[in-house]
Amino acid sequence: MLTVRLPKEMEQRLEILARETKRPKSFYVRAALERCLEDLEDAYLAEAEYERFLASGEEAIPAEELERQLGLAD
Repeated sequence: MLTVRLPKEMEQRLEILARETKRPKSFYVRAALERCLEDLEDAYLAEAEYERFLASGEEAIPAEELERQLGLAD
């Protein structure tokens, strides 16, 4: 179980949408989370990995060099 506090305006919009479509508010909250959660995971996990890379002191390889090493360069 999760409890979320929404700003009054957002709660009102959600209430109207639920009433007009005869669906529960939770339906729309789940749908919104499903749409956004993957993007949030990607962003935050990428940021954490980038911070790890910076802290490691590893040297970056330019994209062109990596493509050449992998045989992807033209």
